[in-house]
Amino acid sequence: MLIAHVERYLALRQKLGFKLFLTSRHLRAFARFAVEEDGAYIRAATAVAWATKATTRGMRHRRLGDVVRLARFLHAEDSSHEVPPANLFAATETRPTPYIYTTEELARIVQAAGQLDLQEPTTQRRQTYVMLFGLIAATGLRVSEAFNLRLEDLLPGGVLRVSDTKFGKSRLLPLHKSVIAALNQYLEMRRRSAETDDHVFLSLKGRRLSYTTVNTAFRRILSRAGIAPGRTRPPRIHDLRHSFATRVLEQCATRSEPVARHFVALSTYMGHTDAAHTYWYFQATPELMTHIAAAGEASFSGSVS
Repeated sequence: MLIAHVERYLALRQKLGFKLFLTSRHLRAFARFAVEEDGAYIRAATAVAWATKATTRGMRHRRLGDVVRLARFLHAEDSSHEVPPANLFAATETRPTPYIYTTEELARIVQAAGQLDLQEPTTQRRQTYVMLFGLIAATGLRVSEAFNLRLEDLLPGGVLRVSDTKFGKSRLLPLHKSVIAALNQYLEMRRRSAETDDHVFLSLKGRRLSYTTVNTAFRRILSRAGIAPGRTRPPRIHDLRHSFATRVLEQCATRSEPVARHFVALSTYMGHTDAAHTYWYFQATPELMTHIAAAGEASFSGSVS
C-alpha cells in the first residue's frame, strides 16, 4: 500500500514538472524499508531510522526531507500517516564565497585553454575548451546547461536557446556580436569532424562532455594561467557564472534609475527562479557592497536622481 502511495505521489509531482530523480530513489527505498518495519503507514520513528542510515548529515537531512514532504501529502488524506520532524538533521548551510575572475584572468583562462597540453592534444579539443569556458564566462550559463547545448539550440539572429534547465524551464539568450563571431568560428571547425552526436561540445569520443573530464582540464588551465595558485579552495568553473553576474551588476550599481530593470533582466537571463538567488550576489561580493554604499551616499546627498 505504501509503495502505491509513493508511486502516486511521484506521478503527480512529475506531471507538475518536477524531475525528482534522487527523490524517487529515496522514496522507493524508504517504502521498501517501511513496509518491512511497520506496514502501510508512515511512522516518524521509521522515517528517522531510515534516514539515519545515510553516511553524512547532509544526506540524512535530504532523505528525511523527501519523506516529510510525502508524509504531509498523505497525512492530508489520512491522519494515520505521521509527519516526521523536518529539521532533525538540519545544519546551517553557507554558500561558498565565489571567486570573481578579473577581466585579465578571464583572458588568461581562454589563452591557456588554447595552449593546453593534454594526454591526447588536438586543435579541436583545445578549441572546445576555449569556446566552452568563453561561452560560460560571456553568458553566465550553468555548466550543465553548456554541456546540454545542441546544434538546434543555436537560433538565427545570434540567439541561444537553453532548454530543460535546472528547474525544468527554457529561456532564450541574445548573444553579443563578439560571442556570435567566436561561436561561428568554432562551429565551422566542429562541423568538419562529421560527428553524429548533435551536442555543441563533444569529447574525444564524440559524445557529450562529462563534468569530471572538463573539471580536470580546467584545473590544469588555472595552473597554466597562474590564477590563485595559493588558494586553499581553488576557483571553480561555476565561478565563471558568478563572475558574469557580478560584472553585470557592477555596471548598474551606482545608477539608481535603471537598477530595477537591469536586475530583473539579469535574473531572467541567468534562469533564476527566485530573485533572492540574484540578490545573493550583492552580499557575496564585497565590490558590489561598496558600490551599493556609494550609491546610497550619493542618493542621500542628492547627487543622484
